[in-house]
Amino acid sequence: MARIAQALAVSWNTANTAVLGEGQRALINDPARFEGVRVIGVDEHVWRHTPYGDKYVTVILDLTPIRDRSGPSRLLDMVPGRSKKVFKTWLASQPSIWRESIEIVAMDGFTGFKSAAAEELPGARAVMDPFHVVRLAGHALDECRRRIQQQLHHRLLALLHDPRRLLQLARDVRGLPAARAQAPTRRAPSAAARASSKPSTR
Repeated sequence: MARIAQALAVSWNTANTAVLGEGQRALINDPARFEGVRVIGVDEHVWRHTPYGDKYVTVILDLTPIRDRSGPSRLLDMVPGRSKKVFKTWLASQPSIWRESIEIVAMDGFTGFKSAAAEELPGARAVMDPFHVVRLAGHALDECRRRIQQQLHHRLLALLHDPRRLLQLARDVRGLPAARAQAPTRRAPSAAARASSKPSTR
């Protein structure tokens, strides 16, 4: 918003008021924005980065173009707060014929969104959106990797967490050269020794 205000040579408040007014006219007041919606997505978003007020909003998207491969998703609405009540209230405010036309609701793993969709959109199927599917798969893969690594290297990990054992091992390793030097070595006999050890043929 600051860059828009700078480009237009107006104050931040003037630019913000103009953008909100145009958004209200082109989006909120458009009676056709809910037409043809069959797939919706719901997610939370951090809207306010201040310690005052509710910083989260619930975002509702039209994902029908994504499903039909006809275009990008569309923003349907943004509601202050994030809870089952927020999403349920928004769904209940929509016409019943619109709610009955919804086939799929994509969301994250929040049970509040799922419960609200089940109560207000009983004919729709709840699915997890691709972003959170990939995220959960990555988390499961990391957990599997950690578990296998611990199983393969559990002795090493146990050793690293045992300072006394580490000191004992270090002392044993340092003592190896001296022990090898003091140990008697078995050398090969010389030629004279081998000759003297042969039985006489006389």
